[in-house]
Amino acid sequence: MKPEECTLFSGGAQGAEAEFGAAAEKAGMEEVNFTFEGHPVSRRRGLRHLTQEELLQGDVSLSYVSKLMHRSYTQGPLLKKVLQSIWHQINSAEEVFVIGKIQEDNTVKGGTGWGAEFAKLCNKPLHVFDQDEEQWFWWNGEKWEQGNPKIQKHKIAGTGTRFLNDAGKQAIADLFENSFK
Repeated sequence: MKPEECTLFSGGAQGAEAEFGAAAEKAGMEEVNFTFEGHPVSRRRGLRHLTQEELLQGDVSLSYVSKLMHRSYTQGPLLKKVLQSIWHQINSAEEVFVIGKIQEDNTVKGGTGWGAEFAKLCNKPLHVFDQDEEQWFWWNGEKWEQGNPKIQKHKIAGTGTRFLNDAGKQAIADLFENSFK
């Protein structure tokens, strides 16, 4: 598989999403960054503004997400739109890569966690780089297992924490380098 045959779906936000975008551009991949009116982005390449109607396609109950994620999501309309845009990223992808922190309940910390849980619900290959552990993990359908991933599908989602550390940056660089040797 060649990088120019692949597309990265992301959100273009600061941190992991911007780093995924930069790596995709460097590798020669197409890039689509889903966003919405009033949402700050760091990446402008492949920017795709979602309409209100498109956002509603990814609508999800905050009480459902709260139950699924074992924490409270009660914030206002901005959070809802972020979750809706993450739905578009994951829905568009065949394989999902996340930079963040795996918690004891097997969810991923923060809003990024919704993307990981949605990938699980859709049975999409899911890989998470845990910045605290400095290790990649993949979801086997029941639990997380260690393993360094390679991009295997033509349509991937790359998302994660806004607070990307050096290990997370290196993990993204290594993912692209190892996938397209």
